[in-house]
Amino acid sequence: MDPPNEQSPALNGIVRADVAVIGGGLTGMAAALRLADRGADVALIEADFCGRGASSRNAGHLTPTIAGDPLLLSTLYRRRARDLIRLAENGVRFTEELIARFGIECEYQQTGNVSAALTAGQLRRSERIARLLQKAGADVDFVEAPAWGLPSGFLGGILERTGGHLHPGKLVAGLRTVLERSDVAVFEGSPVSDMRQRGGRLTVRTPQGEVHVQQVLLATNAYTQGVSPAPHRAVVPVWVTLAETEPIDPERLAATGWTSRSGIYTQHLILEDYRPTASGTVLMGTRQVQRGRGSMSDCTPTPSVVSDLLRGFRERFPSFRDVALRKTWGGWIAMTASWLPVAGDASPNIRYVLGYNGHGLAQAPYLGTLMADHMAGDSPHENLQTLWRRHPRFMPALQFSAPALRLGWAVDRVADRFGR
Repeated sequence: MDPPNEQSPALNGIVRADVAVIGGGLTGMAAALRLADRGADVALIEADFCGRGASSRNAGHLTPTIAGDPLLLSTLYRRRARDLIRLAENGVRFTEELIARFGIECEYQQTGNVSAALTAGQLRRSERIARLLQKAGADVDFVEAPAWGLPSGFLGGILERTGGHLHPGKLVAGLRTVLERSDVAVFEGSPVSDMRQRGGRLTVRTPQGEVHVQQVLLATNAYTQGVSPAPHRAVVPVWVTLAETEPIDPERLAATGWTSRSGIYTQHLILEDYRPTASGTVLMGTRQVQRGRGSMSDCTPTPSVVSDLLRGFRERFPSFRDVALRKTWGGWIAMTASWLPVAGDASPNIRYVLGYNGHGLAQAPYLGTLMADHMAGDSPHENLQTLWRRHPRFMPALQFSAPALRLGWAVDRVADRFGR
């Protein structure tokens, strides 16, 4: 998403409102719009411009994926599996309805996405997991590559029939336009420096002004570190790298067998994802992730990571070994120790909903809206209750330490070698 030609003014002086939403990504924008629809006087405070973070810097897969690996969902969260699957699928449908309601043109293709197998062992595992997910109520099927229309470098996998893929920058730009036309007071270029509570009122300070409100919603996701009183260790920020190829001749793309145009993500420890775009390119991402520390300023994609991403693309699509990349970028996403989003009260009158583990395109606007309804006086929706944390205490997410992430990449490359 390119920076807008004009940003909303920064917060300046003293402003009074009912609710302050901190963070202008998909969570914050959706929450602010719903609160305004419910009659609240809302101030949305964004450090840069709305949609600047992972909301527009993701791979564009709209999926009902939740809890990381599907086997984790069917084992560790077996008792909650049906509730979590319902939440994830409701999130996809909500985002689809959001796109339709506001008439946002974002190249959405309702093709589904495939958790793809690269080896015979992964294919057998996919069939078992698909059966487990079906029993838990998921709208999935086991598919083999030729029958479903996957590229020849993939054997098949678990088809998530709900969802598809879209252009996230265009989605966010469209939602930002809707926000600007609403009754929400939007303040961009306004990083929060301090938050204090006195009696029943809260004061949110930025470098040039302050907002006095009754409630605050933290919708800061990967940028939560350093925002007090956000819950400590709620999320771990990691940087993911993405790339887009130069345009590929449609006949060459069709020759790979990718007739379904479904989005694809692999069954590695650190997945690779691929999707065709409306402009005839292929978009790809992850394979290596980098741990964030300190300030969450923008990073430049590391050349070695980009080279590794391109190497993986050419292994999966050997007929495209001559195809070059025309663009690379990246963004900060928020991971959690549980692999599930988290929601709750950070302190009296301060609520949070964070940590989408790379699946925020569907979950963020949905959960932001559910939290807005709760803040407007409704009882928490059952999907929100499924994630609610009664106490804002979180265990360290050791699986996202820098050594663990490097080890995950190494294990994946060994698996690739043995798979070949």
